[in-house]
Amino acid sequence: MTDQPLVLEHAVLLRQLAAAQRRCDDLLQAHAAAMAGMQAELMKARAAVIARDTALAWAEEDHAALLAATPGLAPRAALARKVSELSARVQDLMREKLRPSMDAAGVPTAAVEDAAPGLSALEASIAGADLVICQTGCLSHGAYWRVHDHCRRTGKTCVMAAQPATFRVVRINRDWLGVNENKLTEI
Repeated sequence: MTDQPLVLEHAVLLRQLAAAQRRCDDLLQAHAAAMAGMQAELMKARAAVIARDTALAWAEEDHAALLAATPGLAPRAALARKVSELSARVQDLMREKLRPSMDAAGVPTAAVEDAAPGLSALEASIAGADLVICQTGCLSHGAYWRVHDHCRRTGKTCVMAAQPATFRVVRINRDWLGVNENKLTEI
């Protein structure tokens, strides 16, 4: 009869061992499922990175092709920025010139009355600024602003096309026959 308690204890221990093995199997299956989920997420993340890098490479190629197709794009963009800066400066100067000023007694005077003689000087300087913009945009940048003798910036007939004799232009001619020296000619 001494074997009976040992057999019972052995049976209890076997049941506990089986329960522990089931728990271990369940944990292993849960860990395997979690690993499979993480591997799937990793695969998706890698695919997203590859798609992003591919799209970025295509965009860079398209950008390079666009720059190669329009060789004068950078100077034109710089010219457009400079024109907008000059236009803003001219407008600021016009506002400053037309702003009411104060006399010595602190009484405001109409700037338009005082500026009547000086207004022609301002108009002359504006015309000079327009001339510089025209020369820059129409002559030195391959007639960027000019379209069929009309100014793309103002919409009027191009000043350079209307009165070409009034402008003194210096051009640099290169001798394309192998001589590397530049010759300056005036028109």
